[in-house]
Amino acid sequence: MASKLLRAVILGPPGSGKGTVCQRIAQSFGLQHLSSGHFLRENIKANTGFPRTLVQAEALDRICELDLVITLNIPFETLKDRLSRRWIHPPSGRVYNLDFNPPHVHGIDDITGEPLVQQEDDKPEAVAARLRQYKDVAKPVIELYKSRGVLHQFSGTETNKIWPYVYMLFSNKITPIQSKEAY
Repeated sequence: MASKLLRAVILGPPGSGKGTVCQRIAQSFGLQHLSSGHFLRENIKANTGFPRTLVQAEALDRICELDLVITLNIPFETLKDRLSRRWIHPPSGRVYNLDFNPPHVHGIDDITGEPLVQQEDDKPEAVAARLRQYKDVAKPVIELYKSRGVLHQFSGTETNKIWPYVYMLFSNKITPIQSKEAY
């Protein structure tokens, strides 16, 4: 287990790699990954998350003080391509991408053998609207955390190229239990 409690939030538009980065952080630093999207996906079939809005960020402030906030900046075209090629296993939240993380058998979850689905809002016609909505809503949240000095921004088109920088940031706050080279 980690040597101390670290409260961090990963922000980013749909398809930016938040889930992948969170999974790597959890494995590398012995932290628990609580995915708001995973918890809410079953009940709310809309673009939800926490803290996605300024009101949600202020509500989170009443619960705890964040040590780190990371925002992932990914180009629009990259996000559009990723989302339209994304399929999920709803019970587990496992995400596959037909280009760089395809299932072993097309349309089937590697672990359970159950069918994968493409969420309605990942279909190409819905992606542009989701990305515009995220940008409008997230801007004040990002500005809030930037003004507090806890925001760290990472830009790029590939999670594997962003990951070493995220790993280094976390390594300065908490002792790793697994090296970044494990990925």
